Amino acid sequence: MAGARPRKFEGWPLFANSFRPFFLLAAIQAGLSILAWLPMFYGELSASSAFAPRDWHVHEMLFGFLPAVITGFLFTAIPNWTGRLPIQGTSLGALLMVWLAGRLAVTLSADIGWAFALAVDAAFLALVVAAATREIIAGGNWRNLPVVVLVLVLLAGNVAFHLEAHFEGAADVSIRVGIGVVVLMISLIGGRIIPSFTRNWLVKFNVGRLPVPFGRFDGAVIGCSALALVAWIVAPLNVVTGVVMALVGVLHLVRLARWAGDRTTRERLLLILHVGYVFVPLGFILHALTVFGVLPPSAGIHAWMAGAAGTMTLAVMTRASLGHTGQALTASPATQGIYAAIIIAALARVAAVVLPAHSDALLHVAACGWVVAFLGFAITFGPLLAGSRRRALAIMGVPAPAR
Repeated sequence: MAGARPRKFEGWPLFANSFRPFFLLAAIQAGLSILAWLPMFYGELSASSAFAPRDWHVHEMLFGFLPAVITGFLFTAIPNWTGRLPIQGTSLGALLMVWLAGRLAVTLSADIGWAFALAVDAAFLALVVAAATREIIAGGNWRNLPVVVLVLVLLAGNVAFHLEAHFEGAADVSIRVGIGVVVLMISLIGGRIIPSFTRNWLVKFNVGRLPVPFGRFDGAVIGCSALALVAWIVAPLNVVTGVVMALVGVLHLVRLARWAGDRTTRERLLLILHVGYVFVPLGFILHALTVFGVLPPSAGIHAWMAGAAGTMTLAVMTRASLGHTGQALTASPATQGIYAAIIIAALARVAAVVLPAHSDALLHVAACGWVVAFLGFAITFGPLLAGSRRRALAIMGVPAPAR
């Protein structure tokens, strides 16, 4: 890949790289949103949103939290893809303010009007698509344009969510569109970085069987996944959809088995990527079981969102935060605690659907695990992202290097 041209940044380190503010604020927003959601679910708290409580929760996870993480990753990766200068300083701060304005607009949409809230909220992803497209075209890096296309579809899903919620009373199809984009992004990006990172580590520390690199089989699995997800969006309970979902789930399991994840148990920073990806095939298989009347529809959704999206975002955020700030690529005890919390949260959330008799207790376990994981990331990595390396290492339990 092309390397970005170096440029010394003189301002606050938080705005030196896109991953710093977006990873930090996305983690805070994810944790606080779930802290608010559980009382809303039980009718103990209300918001001034035009969305129904369930739709507010779904929207702020799917079109609030995840786009911030995607943006942090995308605009950190693009300079490496294209060799062009990164977005920094005032431009980065302005983009962040647009994202924050969207969160406020959605929460207060009952007061400011749904159409105005839509315009403010959609502006963020529109700017991300425009800026990313400009950079990729200017750098001639056409290979990574499909990622921007997926972000464009996510933007369309967000607009459709607002329209569907207003005119139909609740969002439905647009939720599946957004989830489908997230699953494809994890399949595409995860399929490139997981075997690559695994190979690099195994060559250094555990020579032997290596992961199979991204190839035609991976492309075929992603293509089949796209077809299955389109079928799920259009006809989620159709028998053909169920059969295709089951087959694609098996294909993803085969794909995962080719990446030698069983040989990464010594390094949790790497192992968590493989564990997070397990929830992708699990989601497809659970959806297939839903079609055949075995499980409720939300089992697969939560496997994808709480499991795959929640775990993979934390895996990428922790690794990128360490790597791009010059730290050792190893999981500290605090980081391993974050991973344990998100895995517990994901399993408990899926179990709450599968075991309805215990749903209340499991929902509380899932919420607590999610909050601990994401606010734990903010507390542990926040000082590092903001530029206080020594304080961050102390929180992580890592000795600071001698002066």
